[in-house]
Amino acid sequence: MKDIETLIQWIKESEHIVFFGGAGVSTESGLKDFRSKDGLYNEKYDYPPEEILSHNFFMRNTEEFYQFYRDKLNVEGFKPNTCHKVLAEMEKKHLLDCVITQNIDGFHQDAGSKEVYELHGSVKRNYCMKCGKFYDEKKVFSSKGIPKCSCGGTIKPDVVLYQESLNDEVMTKSIRAIAKADLLIVGGTSLNVYPAAGFLQFFQGKHLVLINLGETPYDSKCDLVIHKKIGKVFEQIKKEVL
Repeated sequence: MKDIETLIQWIKESEHIVFFGGAGVSTESGLKDFRSKDGLYNEKYDYPPEEILSHNFFMRNTEEFYQFYRDKLNVEGFKPNTCHKVLAEMEKKHLLDCVITQNIDGFHQDAGSKEVYELHGSVKRNYCMKCGKFYDEKKVFSSKGIPKCSCGGTIKPDVVLYQESLNDEVMTKSIRAIAKADLLIVGGTSLNVYPAAGFLQFFQGKHLVLINLGETPYDSKCDLVIHKKIGKVFEQIKKEVL
């Protein structure tokens, strides 16, 4: 518990805190991650999941894309967990500048966070490729075949697929927030996904903290590494900080 106490002390002392999160933040809500032994990338499909979730596959095999998408990326019925809720409360009490997330589930906003930079987009935003009309996730997950707009155009999730670039504005805001932070808390990510993982190089602050069950390539570069479930860590933060 001494490692969590150290983190709590740093939270109390810091002026600009940023949280950078990955799939491990949402697995405690019941969602599957991608790269663990039980993750989506280790399941068997007609095509590798990385190929299915690519721009080219979406354009050429749209119906098959949506079969996988509805089956594996549907967040309906799942809810934010302790980590999401505590981060939202920290922001509300001016203890957290923002959340930067690699997740596409929208749980941070569902929990009440306002300043959220979604590096890979969100399943909760969907747009017609023809006229640009907005649709929420219910339209996509409840539809059959290829979801269509009222104008007849194909609806596409606002999710960054393989072969697509990250949003420039989101990237800029994320890098600026990290560069300004004196405490950067990285949670639930293996830090193997680029370019997102490369953002950590912009941190110039006092304390870099990593919370992750498994080891990562960044462990040796951190000031504090906590190999525990992220929910337990944030439960303790809730008790002693909020």
